Amino acid sequence: MKWNNKFNYPKSSRSIEDGYRKYLLGDEKLPSVTSILSLTKSSEEKAALANWTARVGKTEANRIKTEASTRGNNLHKYLEDYCRGRINESFFESNDQYKLMAKEIIDKGLKDKLEEIYGMEETLYYPGQYAGTADLIGVYEGKDTIIDFKQANKPKKSEWISEYYYQVSAYVAAHNVVHNTKINSAVILLCTVDNLFQDFKIDGVELEMYQNLFLGRVKKFYEMNNIT
Repeated sequence: MKWNNKFNYPKSSRSIEDGYRKYLLGDEKLPSVTSILSLTKSSEEKAALANWTARVGKTEANRIKTEASTRGNNLHKYLEDYCRGRINESFFESNDQYKLMAKEIIDKGLKDKLEEIYGMEETLYYPGQYAGTADLIGVYEGKDTIIDFKQANKPKKSEWISEYYYQVSAYVAAHNVVHNTKINSAVILLCTVDNLFQDFKIDGVELEMYQNLFLGRVKKFYEMNNIT
């Protein structure tokens, strides 16, 4: 993987305050992208989540969420280590689920497509509005692109993953504002627990639409929390 450290990404720290995650950048504390999305869900989305919890039971729901979180963290760590050259193909020799999932993302989503890496797990922020951590920023299929890694229990359809699109769109907007770039492409690389790889790409007018929709969610978040 070719690294190009052309951008100076800021250091940050994170904390939970007022019931949601905040990023500390210098003297500024900004709500996280994921917290904004979580706290501004529609009543329908909240009802669907409550119904699912009631159906499977709180104990099972917590087990599923914890298992998914652990698997996702491990998946992200191995993908980062691979891109940084810290490990080689031999790390796939075990049958750990997240390693098999990582191999699918690398073989089908990164090899021969990712040309340069500008950064991984980098803090991106929109001054005075929000902050978050981008999984990968680089040149993907010839375009400057924000890339997000996801894992799932079942395959997804594009119409089901609007929250993913909001997230990467938020990162694109933040990068363009702070680093004076014109990134106009985002990619979500996903693998299911059954090792089914999927990729979802947004760019152009669609990406701009999701950026505007996310900024609407930011406005709603600030209004809900009486933040001026």
